[in-house]
Amino acid sequence: MTLDEKLEKLEDILKGYGQMIVAFSGGVDSTFLLAFAYELWGDDRVAACTANGPHFARDEIDYARDVCDRLGISHKSFDVSHVMDIIRDNPEDRCYHCKKEIFGTLKMRAEMVGSVLADGTNADDMLDYRPGYRAITELGVASPLKEAGLTKAEIRQALEELADRDEKIRAALVSLAPEDAGRMIWEKPAFACLASRVPYGEKITEKKLSAIYGAESYIRSKGFSQVRVRCHERAGGERLLARIELDPDEIPAFREKYMAETEAVLKELGFETVVLDPEGYVKGKLNGELQPQTS
Repeated sequence: MTLDEKLEKLEDILKGYGQMIVAFSGGVDSTFLLAFAYELWGDDRVAACTANGPHFARDEIDYARDVCDRLGISHKSFDVSHVMDIIRDNPEDRCYHCKKEIFGTLKMRAEMVGSVLADGTNADDMLDYRPGYRAITELGVASPLKEAGLTKAEIRQALEELADRDEKIRAALVSLAPEDAGRMIWEKPAFACLASRVPYGEKITEKKLSAIYGAESYIRSKGFSQVRVRCHERAGGERLLARIELDPDEIPAFREKYMAETEAVLKELGFETVVLDPEGYVKGKLNGELQPQTS
C-alpha cells in the first residue's frame, strides 16, 4: 500500500470510533495520531491523556501538555508513580506489567465517557521485543496506526506533510524544550521510557532514573540528536556505570569536544564510571540477549 492509501485507511478507522482519547506520550507516533484526528475532527471528538511518573521524561510530558494547550484539545495528566512498586525488580516483561496497570486505568476512564482509547503503536514496533503490546491487546486498546500499516518513517513524513497543510498544527508541534532549540517533533529521534536504560534484572530506582534523565538532557543540550545513557550496576548496585550511546556519526565529535566535561557532569549526577559505547546507538540494545537484534 502507498502512504496515501494507508492514510485513507487510517481515516476510515478513526471514523468508526465516534470519539477517541489518545494515550499521548509526547512522542512522534502519538503526536501524529492526535494531530491527524484534530485535522479530521477538530477538538470536539478527540482528547488526550498523559501518564506522569519517575520513569517518563519530563520534557515529553511537558511537550504533550503544550501541544494540547495550543490546539485547544482537552488533556489530562495523571500520576502513575505507584507503578514503580510494580516494575522495581525489572523483570523481562516489565513493560507488560507497566502498561497493563496504566492502560487498564485509562481504558476504564475512556469507556466511562464513551470514547475509544487509542495508542501510538506502529507497524515497525512489531519488529522488536514488545511485551507491553501484549497488555494493550489484552485490554482491547486500539492501535490505529499499526492497523493502517503505517511505519515510523511514514508517520514522520505524514506528520510533516500535515503540518505543511495547517499552520496551527505546525505552530503547535514546535518543541519548547531548551535542548531541542525549537525543533519540530518529526525531526526528533525516537525516545522511550527511562526504565528501558536499565538492564533487565537490575533494580529500577528513582535515583537511577533521575541520573539517566539528567545525563541525557545534558548531552542533548550540546546538540547531539540520538542519545541513550544506559545505567549499569557495579559492586552489588552501590556503584553506577553510565554507558553513553550516540549516533555513530556523532561519536568522533563528542569524544573530541565533550567527553571530558560530560564525564564530570555525569559523575556529579551519581555515576561513578562513564564510558562511551564505540558501537553507538542501537534500538533495543538491552533486548539483544532476549531475541535476535532487529535494529
